[in-house]
Amino acid sequence: MTQLRVTKILIFLAALVPLERLVWKFFHDGLGANPVEVITHSTGDWTMILVLTTLSITPLRKLTKQYWLIGVRRMIGLFAFFYGCLHFTTYIWLDKFFDVHEIYKDIYKRPFITAGFTAFVLMIPLALTSTKGSIRRLGGKNWQRLHRLIYVTAIAAVIHYIWLVKADLREPLRYAFVLAVLLSYRIVVWLGAMRRKTASDAVHSPSPKTTEG
Repeated sequence: MTQLRVTKILIFLAALVPLERLVWKFFHDGLGANPVEVITHSTGDWTMILVLTTLSITPLRKLTKQYWLIGVRRMIGLFAFFYGCLHFTTYIWLDKFFDVHEIYKDIYKRPFITAGFTAFVLMIPLALTSTKGSIRRLGGKNWQRLHRLIYVTAIAAVIHYIWLVKADLREPLRYAFVLAVLLSYRIVVWLGAMRRKTASDAVHSPSPKTTEG
C-alpha cells in the first residue's frame, strides 16, 4: 500500500508538469507567435500520451506480475480526460471563441475535427463512471463493457492526429504504432482465453451415449 501511495503521488505531480510548463511559458512570453497552436498541440499530445499510458497498465501489470499497478490506472485515465478537456476548451474558447455555428461547421466539414470530437465525447462516460460506486451500480461486467470505449477513444484520437498533420506523419504514426501493439496484445490474450475455454468445454462435455442393437 505504501508503494502504491507513493506512486500515486509521483504520478500526480508528474502529470501536472505539462500544464505547469504551459503556464510558465504563458507568463514568460514563451508560447511563440501562435500561442493557441502551441497550447492546442501540447494538450492534445498529453491527452494521447496519457490515454496510451492508461491502456498500457493492464499488459504491464500482467507481464511484470506487478498487480498493484491497477491502482494507478484510474488516476492516469482521469488525467487523460483532464488534458482532453483542456484541449477541447482551447479549441472552443481560444480558437473559436464559443462560436457554436463555427464549431458545428468544423465538426461537419473537417474530418479531423469530427474524429477528435468523437474521441473527447467518448471519454466523458469513462470519466463519469470511473469510481468504485459506479462499478457497484453498473455491475462489474456492464462496467467493463462500457469502459471498452477507451479503445474507440484511442483509435479516434490517433485518426484525429493523422488527419490533422497530413504532411509530417512521424509523430502520429508513433502513437499509432504504440496503440497497435497494445491492441494486438489484447487480441492475442483474448484468442488464447477462447482457445482454453474451447479446450476446457471439450474435456468436460459428456461423451455421446451409444446404443447397441
